[in-house]
Amino acid sequence: MKLSKRIVATIIALPLMMGSMSVMAAGGKHNDGEGMHGGKSMMGGKHLLRGIDLTDAQKEELKTLREQNRDAMKANKGAMKAGMMAERQEMQSLLLADNFDEAQVRELAQKMAVQQVERRVSMMKRQHEMLNILTPEQKTEVKANMEKMAERHQNRMKHHG
Repeated sequence: MKLSKRIVATIIALPLMMGSMSVMAAGGKHNDGEGMHGGKSMMGGKHLLRGIDLTDAQKEELKTLREQNRDAMKANKGAMKAGMMAERQEMQSLLLADNFDEAQVRELAQKMAVQQVERRVSMMKRQHEMLNILTPEQKTEVKANMEKMAERHQNRMKHHG
């Protein structure tokens, strides 16, 4: 495939990837705190906190953090959506232009990558805040849960490819 076709294919795929990544950054939530596949989001408690005995105070702190995160995501949703729409329009303009402007494409791709990094950092910061509520013993259990999840994911990937 020619380089220009690869670049165009990449540019077309970027909004799809960015959309799915922004959903992940939002905790994978679709509605009522449910994750992409109907369960609680990863930091919502179902997966990483499975089997961990939390105190009532920890449960309350986690609930408060989740509510704060949800409210922050709702507050930023409009601006984030508008930004993504503007990027999509800019990509379409670049794709439909008579001449391919690699400098502008690189600038847009760079801007999108920086935004993705910011979303990832924000997500990890929220997760870190939540995990800091746990005791060292509970964190050890979370680590074991993470390892089990990674192993299951790897096994699923083996079957798909």
